[in-house]
Amino acid sequence: MPLIRETSRVLVVDDERNIRRTLRMIIEGEDFTVEEAASAEEALDLLGRGTDAFHAILMDVKLPGMDGITALQKIQSSDRPVPVIMISGHATIRDAVEAVRRGAYDFLEKPLDRDRVIISLKHCLEKTALERQVRDLTGAEMVGAGPVIHTVRDDMAKVGPTSGRVFITGESGTGKELVARGIHMLSDRAAGPFIKVNCAAIPSELIESELFGYEKGAFSGAVQRKKGMVELADKGTLFLDEVGDMGAAAQAKVLRVLQTGEFSRLGSETVLTVDVRVIAATNKDIAAEIASGRFREDLYYRLSVVPIIVPPLRERPEDIPALVGHFNAFFCAQYGYRPKSVSPEALEVLVRYPWPGNVRELKNLIERLVIMTGPQRNEIDTEDIPDDIFRAPPPKPDLQKPGASEPPAAGGRSLRAMKDEVEREVIMKALDEADWNVSKAAAALGIERTNLHKKMKAHGIQRK
Repeated sequence: MPLIRETSRVLVVDDERNIRRTLRMIIEGEDFTVEEAASAEEALDLLGRGTDAFHAILMDVKLPGMDGITALQKIQSSDRPVPVIMISGHATIRDAVEAVRRGAYDFLEKPLDRDRVIISLKHCLEKTALERQVRDLTGAEMVGAGPVIHTVRDDMAKVGPTSGRVFITGESGTGKELVARGIHMLSDRAAGPFIKVNCAAIPSELIESELFGYEKGAFSGAVQRKKGMVELADKGTLFLDEVGDMGAAAQAKVLRVLQTGEFSRLGSETVLTVDVRVIAATNKDIAAEIASGRFREDLYYRLSVVPIIVPPLRERPEDIPALVGHFNAFFCAQYGYRPKSVSPEALEVLVRYPWPGNVRELKNLIERLVIMTGPQRNEIDTEDIPDDIFRAPPPKPDLQKPGASEPPAAGGRSLRAMKDEVEREVIMKALDEADWNVSKAAAALGIERTNLHKKMKAHGIQRK
């Protein structure tokens, strides 16, 4: 799939009308959208439309009013800078060096050569597309500003541009593949393939042929040569997902590839060489797997140059509101609904839920809530949340961790548990005295009837 989109938008900034017209013809000939500006001030005004108004800019150095270099500095210092290709009719080497030093992607001299313009612009747009993909990858399920997820993102930023192997551990649904793809996109292999192998989904007797391929006649049913995943990942990244489920024979062959870069297809003695970066992931306790002999210790040390632990969602509840907001906005846009709000009471329930399925479970629930509330509803409230989410106990804090909340209070119960118990007793008493007339009970408690209904549902109180 090409990185550059046909919907890429390019801004041409030049005070000469003929230059703008020539560049428009060249760029639109590549099926990109073009807008023009005759001055730096007009260009900056157009950029103020939004963070993704344009994907690349071609701008003259000498402009009336603000010059191109000054405009370049303003663009590069913005929250979401756009790559700029500078152009000049009276350029010197010093001008080009200064433009690049100030952050320009490239420098072109007039008269402009059509092929040179196209090559430079396409490379520039590829850079923008890669950065956008990385933003999307690290900004989806990895939304959050808490210290735990910040550590993961920081580790990705450090290891991504290197060739180091990465071993990712974490529970199912935490986003291990997301981390792997993000690392790939941050590397100099980003334009190369990202090949995923789900070791848990492939039967043990087939995984070797899937990994290394086979020659025609290698076994019954091998009617033609087939390249394996390792070969397909050449010059790119091979992601071994759930590597803890890989059998012993395949482990030995993977170890050989890591050591020498060499392998052979099944049914062949020809040795092939590949240039592959390997990222592995598992949801298993890898130390226990090694101790039991199910996973090779030498393979683990080969894979785990840089270990990254992806935390379960229950360990970063401070990120749940941001994730809810992100998924809510995403699915409302996907289904063409107006943006929905999430009531504070509903959000509190979601924050307290332990999320055994982690971010994947939260994402699926928000999609379900957006669909079931429909296009007419503008708010997701507690009445929309399934009962099993309501009634699940909150995650137990790990008291060994710094900052763990809600230490046990009297009788081994948390302060929140005691508060909930008292609130439930008060509501039950009010309902009994009102002969289970919810309106009268709400009036006696001094709250709205709808609010009392929400609290009854939250405490699992059923009308008699």
